[in-house]
Amino acid sequence: MKHFIKSKKQVLFFIIAGGLSAVVEIGSFKIFSVIIPKIFPMELDFLGIHYPFSNICSTCCGILFNYILSINFVFERGKHSKKREFTYFMGTSFAATFLSLLLFQLFYLYIFTHNVNLELFTLSNAVISKISAIAIVSFINYFVKKKLIFNG
Repeated sequence: MKHFIKSKKQVLFFIIAGGLSAVVEIGSFKIFSVIIPKIFPMELDFLGIHYPFSNICSTCCGILFNYILSINFVFERGKHSKKREFTYFMGTSFAATFLSLLLFQLFYLYIFTHNVNLELFTLSNAVISKISAIAIVSFINYFVKKKLIFNG
């Protein structure tokens, strides 16, 4: 019973940490997607990829924030040294970044082609695509990090 409660607590903390990290990632994406195109206009369509640098920069912000939350509140250390754990965490996170970028492109180009008006505010198709990519990648990340990096 204790293990069951502990595992549910871990999932809850992972969801909270992921949610907070998503807020950091989406917020920084919104900031980067406004600032970077002013400096680098090709950001809007760089070799057929939309918002690549905004995606990469915002994902890095989210990853670092998530690592801090994960090691302090979600997972227990002990399976690897701190250096190796950080390396594995970053490696899997950067692989997830490329998956997130791929999903973002698919959603942006083919699924969420229009903005969504929610009366109080409007969500751009870029932000909706980012949220969708984060949701899918977060689900995969939990299981990979739990089983391969931390004491799963």
